[in-house]
Amino acid sequence: MVLQNPLDREKEETHTLVLLASDGGEPHRSGTVRIHITVLDANDNAPVCSQPVYKADVKENSAVGSVVTTVSANDADKGVNGEVTYSIGHVAKETKQLFEVNVKTGEIKVAGTTIAVVNVDDEDSDGNGVVKCSINSDVPFKIESSLTGYYTIVTEDFLDRESIPEYNITITVSDQGSPPLSSSKNINVKVSDVNDSPPKFDQSEYSKTVPENNSPGFSVFTVSASDADWGQNARVSYFLQEKQINGAAVSSLVSVNSENGVIHAVRSFDYEQIKWFEFNVTARDAGSPPLSSVATVKIMIQDQNDNPPQVLYPVQTGGSLVAEMVPRSADVGYLVTKVVAVDVDSGQNAWLSYKLQKATDRALFEVGLQNGEIRTIRQVTDKDAVKQRLTVIVEDNGQPSRSATVIVNVAVADSFPEVLSEFTDFPHDKEYNDNLTFYLVLALAVVSFLFITCLVVIISVKIYRWRQSRVLYHSSLPVIPYYPPRYSDTLGTGTLPHVYNYELSSVSGQARYSVPEEQAEGSFVGNIGRDLGLDVARLISGKARIITKGSRQYVDLNRDKGTLVIKERIDREELCGKTTPCSFSFEVILENPIQLYRVTVEVIDINDNSPSFPKDEIHLNIAENAAAGTRFSLESADDPDVGVNDIKKYTLKPSDNFKLEVQSQPDGGAFIEMVLQNPLDREKEETHTLVLLASDGGEPHRSGTVRIHITVLDANDNAPVCSQPVYKADVKENSAVGSVVTTVSANDADKGVNAEVTYSIGHVAKETKQLFEVNVKTGEIKVAGKLDYEKSKMYQLNVKASDHGGFTDTCKVNIQIIDENDNVPTIQLMSFSNSISEDSPPGTTIAVVNVDDEDSDGNGVVKCSINSDVPFKIESSLTGYYTIVTEDFLDRESTPEYNITITVSDQGSPPLSSSKSINVKVSDVNDSPPKFDQSEYSKTVPENNSPGLSVFTVSATDADWGQNARVSYFLQEKEINGAAVSSLVSVNSENGVIHAVRSFDYEQIKWFEFNVTARDAGSPPLSSVATVRIIVQDQNDNPPQVLYPVQTGGSLVAEMVPRSADVGYLVTKVVAVDVDSGQNAWLSYKLQKATDRALFEVGLQNGEIRTIRQVTDKDAVKQRLTVIVEDNGQPSRSATVIVNVAVADSFPEVLSEFTDFPHDKEYNDNLTFYLVLALAVVSFLFITCLVVIISVKIYRWRQSRVLYHSSLPVIPYYPPRYSDTLGTGTLPHVYNYEVCRTTDSRKSDCKFGRAGSQNVLIMDPSSTGTMQRIQSEKSILDEPDSPLEVLYPVQTGGSLVAEMVPRSADVGYLVTKVVAVDVDSGQNAWLSYKLQKATDRALFEVGSQNGEIRTIRQVTDKDAVKQRLTVIVEDNGQPSRSATVIVNVAVADSFPEVLSEFTDFPHDKEYNDNLTFYLVLALAVVSFLFITCLVVIISVKIYRWRQSRVLYHSSLPVIPYYPPRYSDTLGTGTLPHVYNYEVCRTTDSRRSDCKFGRAGSQNVLIMDPSSTGTMQRMQSEKSILDEPDSPLEVRPLTY
Repeated sequence: MVLQNPLDREKEETHTLVLLASDGGEPHRSGTVRIHITVLDANDNAPVCSQPVYKADVKENSAVGSVVTTVSANDADKGVNGEVTYSIGHVAKETKQLFEVNVKTGEIKVAGTTIAVVNVDDEDSDGNGVVKCSINSDVPFKIESSLTGYYTIVTEDFLDRESIPEYNITITVSDQGSPPLSSSKNINVKVSDVNDSPPKFDQSEYSKTVPENNSPGFSVFTVSASDADWGQNARVSYFLQEKQINGAAVSSLVSVNSENGVIHAVRSFDYEQIKWFEFNVTARDAGSPPLSSVATVKIMIQDQNDNPPQVLYPVQTGGSLVAEMVPRSADVGYLVTKVVAVDVDSGQNAWLSYKLQKATDRALFEVGLQNGEIRTIRQVTDKDAVKQRLTVIVEDNGQPSRSATVIVNVAVADSFPEVLSEFTDFPHDKEYNDNLTFYLVLALAVVSFLFITCLVVIISVKIYRWRQSRVLYHSSLPVIPYYPPRYSDTLGTGTLPHVYNYELSSVSGQARYSVPEEQAEGSFVGNIGRDLGLDVARLISGKARIITKGSRQYVDLNRDKGTLVIKERIDREELCGKTTPCSFSFEVILENPIQLYRVTVEVIDINDNSPSFPKDEIHLNIAENAAAGTRFSLESADDPDVGVNDIKKYTLKPSDNFKLEVQSQPDGGAFIEMVLQNPLDREKEETHTLVLLASDGGEPHRSGTVRIHITVLDANDNAPVCSQPVYKADVKENSAVGSVVTTVSANDADKGVNAEVTYSIGHVAKETKQLFEVNVKTGEIKVAGKLDYEKSKMYQLNVKASDHGGFTDTCKVNIQIIDENDNVPTIQLMSFSNSISEDSPPGTTIAVVNVDDEDSDGNGVVKCSINSDVPFKIESSLTGYYTIVTEDFLDRESTPEYNITITVSDQGSPPLSSSKSINVKVSDVNDSPPKFDQSEYSKTVPENNSPGLSVFTVSATDADWGQNARVSYFLQEKEINGAAVSSLVSVNSENGVIHAVRSFDYEQIKWFEFNVTARDAGSPPLSSVATVRIIVQDQNDNPPQVLYPVQTGGSLVAEMVPRSADVGYLVTKVVAVDVDSGQNAWLSYKLQKATDRALFEVGLQNGEIRTIRQVTDKDAVKQRLTVIVEDNGQPSRSATVIVNVAVADSFPEVLSEFTDFPHDKEYNDNLTFYLVLALAVVSFLFITCLVVIISVKIYRWRQSRVLYHSSLPVIPYYPPRYSDTLGTGTLPHVYNYEVCRTTDSRKSDCKFGRAGSQNVLIMDPSSTGTMQRIQSEKSILDEPDSPLEVLYPVQTGGSLVAEMVPRSADVGYLVTKVVAVDVDSGQNAWLSYKLQKATDRALFEVGSQNGEIRTIRQVTDKDAVKQRLTVIVEDNGQPSRSATVIVNVAVADSFPEVLSEFTDFPHDKEYNDNLTFYLVLALAVVSFLFITCLVVIISVKIYRWRQSRVLYHSSLPVIPYYPPRYSDTLGTGTLPHVYNYEVCRTTDSRRSDCKFGRAGSQNVLIMDPSSTGTMQRMQSEKSILDEPDSPLEVRPLTY
């Protein structure tokens, strides 16, 4: 495809062509392909400004950085070629320093990089006056000459205040004289800060460990960030980045001080809740815009030992009691129980150790230090107490350690009733009661102490006040009035007037002159005297002088001639630059009188400067494909002169390819553009050199030149060309991948990137493209796939050589393939059965294979065979096809599978071969029955095995495979002792494990046999049988059973021994049996405990209890013998029986001894009595004190009423410790008293009971706390009929005996029997039993005649454990008598369940709780009344004190008071004022402060003339009413 016409991307970016390929057949067929051509962009378009001229206005005082305008240009090119950059060029240096343009946006701003403008001057002439100015080179500034004698210091590089905050610049100026002279000046430049540095943390990640349980507000640590900026930009604030930690905001965990970065914990951390957390802290400065950085903080919580161990077992409940049972046969190391505790802390804080803190018997138990196991450390003996209490302390390993305490109750006993009778007395509530009693006593003591203390304080205060009042009462201090001071304000007048500033200015005349620049000193300017009409004398007398505003004076005044002359050389360019006209002004002033004249001097330009370009050489890069008419702007020359002396013409030489266009600008400058006339060709001429000449219009003409060096940039205008049109190469078909075939090359006349050629394979078949690859850069063609001569003998490749501009050339490559023996013969299974039955006959076909070789000639001839170690052979059937058949019979049990290897090889050189393995499995036929390991099995099993016990395993194997080898086991049914064998044993059908279905009992069956069948799962199934013999081994599993004496739950059965019994007297005989056999059934009897061991003995073999000495009167009536019956088994089992023996001759003597009355009752009654007595005493004292206080109040109130109705004069009273200083007679304070009494106290709150009747309460020792009231008023023994006596169950005061009923009990289950006797005779002794009350009446009944308590329905799980039955026993007498007995029944299967319920049985708890409640209530009421009374008294005192303080500090004047109905005896008439008095009394006034005179008309008020109307208290020690003959004293009143 050849390009005929040039492409233009800007006109059409893409082209779509269709390539059609047609064949010559009939009908014609064709194929098409679409060719999409994308025209790549070339930089052939110059940027074009959106408008040719921009106009903008800017104020002269605009701040640095103010936007002036924005210029924009568009480039029709694309991508990098279309990016436009902006720069200011070809303007005066001064202009360039005033403005700057953004390179990318074109925004023009007011520039501000100039830091100083300096003027240098040398008054010498010629070479001595030529100066050179420079600055030190170690600063990022440079000095540039702007005008003659003026230099500008500008920045040369970017500044960084953080590196160097200030610079010291030394400006040095030197002339070219001989010797040269120089001077220098130092300036200091401070770099102001810009917020360009973000805060930086000391480290990017912080980690801190904080102990848990810290106090809220705890300072964790400090993060610190520094900012290299200064001032406000360096002020760093800290903030938390919000995030969620375990569902809570991080601000709820920590806070950060925004000023100093101190991180505080907001709350207390708990290691068990959160072990660590992370959050981010942001440090932000206060700059604009603010900069910030982030640091990660990780807080790790350190575990503290803040959690005590928690005891999981044994569970400690409030009122229930759980005890561990230890049999008396327990040996050393017997495991009693295990204390289980945990600690929620971690590490060593959670390591627990167990210690025995307290124990009833420390020598009996120990606690494992690490595991908490409680074990016995010695053999348990009969002497050990039943009730053992252990206190175990569990400590962790923390610092300090924490601990928990658990109480373990241990019962050392062999039977439940023994434990229950002991543990019902366990003082579980004793500790609580003791604590309550302690706090009651403590509260009573505190209330009593407060009451007595208050009483003492009140009495002390009263005595103190009374003594003070006695002192003041006899005082004669005068009362002095007080007048508050008065103040007057003084006001001044006269404010300052306004200040006015005036400036007076006057100009008498003015003159104007012109002078060329560069005139010599002393040159004439003008005659000022003549022009202003001033003579020389006036100039001299007026001391005429020139005043200039600047520091330089160019003109001087010659007063002698009246002329102006040049004082300093004038350089117009230095003075005015390009401004025209150029002039300067000054004033001439004369004195006496003052005259002021203004003179203006215009400086005329001369052609003293040549045009100059900013640079001596200009370098331009122009693409060779730049279109004709492309413009290139050039920097204009600068001529400081103005007018005709300025630049007038520009000339460009040579002008073969370029022409020059000059445009004038509004500011008088010129805009120069160089326009391309003829296209450039880099391949012909790579560089061009031009000269630009600038000429002015002055005389003589001056000019300046600049050289323009143009480098023609390469454009991609040449296509690559292949070095040869066709390449030929040969390659073997077995050549390895990566083998080099040949190398193609192409050349491109362009340069650089445009000359880089890349190679690719195109326009060939897909299969060919996959076989070869070409190196993109080198053109090297390599083998990429497997070559096959049989598929294609020759390939033609089209290698495309392309440059980066889209130009291409195609190189044709013809590749010839050389044939090789490279094809291995192949084997293909056409038919194959991987499984063959083991009973298949010889000649059975198992596989058909096809072999093939793709090579030709001899390389394609093949031979096929199989391995000879298999019972198979291979036969040729068709060309290229072979059949594999069986050669002999097969046996799967011998060889279950065969691996057949088929090998095929060709006749090439070298020969090639291949092989294929197939696996043939011989399928199974069920031809082998299962076989047991042995035909007979025998196994000994100890009796009392647990049901489900695995006895042993029978095993059978089957040589077959799969389902045929799957063996199942079955029992052959038969009868053993009348029971099916399946009720004794079972066999697992899968694995042959034989299990015991039930527990074997040697006493019932000693051995038995049965058969087990093993059957496979084949079809048909095969089987075999084995015989199994089970021998039961006897165990000592039955303890001896005591037949006599019968032991019932709580009943008391005693054997009576008369005191006349002799040695060897048979008391009773313990009868026991053991159902075991052999030595396990041999029994022996031992006396374990006895009240008196010297009195009784037990026969070792027969169990007879006999006396071993004569019974005496000193022997105790109540004898308790504990007999232990042991068998001879290993370990031995035993039973214990308690025999109660009564050594007495009569029944009443026995009964009085065997009742258990509560022992602690007396102590409790005494304690309660003292508590009530103490409460009564405190209450009595409190009420007595209250009554006394009220009585005193009432008495004083009555006294005040008597005084209130009296007509005697009232003399003012001053309270103790206060004196009237105002001199006017009235008291400054008001005293109010309030007497309080209870309302409606008409009847006493104490109520008294009437005398009670003579009914007597008799406590029945045989009942559980029930009181039998004897209604008869006669003596109890005055009738012959006796009350009933209940012998069983025994009712003891504090102990509790319960009968146990298992939850499996059926209807009619015998719970217990109530046994009672009546010592009367006849029908009076006939007894009947009735169920009076019951927790559940539907569960129990009582036999009317025999007293047996039985269940009347099935016991269920819903029935309460604790059942309480009240049985009434009545005789048949007239009137009938009765007795009541309470029977406690426990419906449970285990001892701990019963014990935890029955320890809460409320024996006397209700009575004690009520008494405690009323005691606490009484104590609370007394305390409340006492505190209320105390608060009221204190409140009243404070109120009165505040009232007295208010009046005491009042500043009101005190006006004297004269009582009504009295006259002024000094002849001035009636008193001018009316006075009101309030009579006040103190609570401790033991005598009246008001004194009364006798009745009569001569009562005169005595006024003290020395006071201002104040009444003086009479000094007489006696009462006014003391004597009836006291004379009146009259004193004159003065005003």
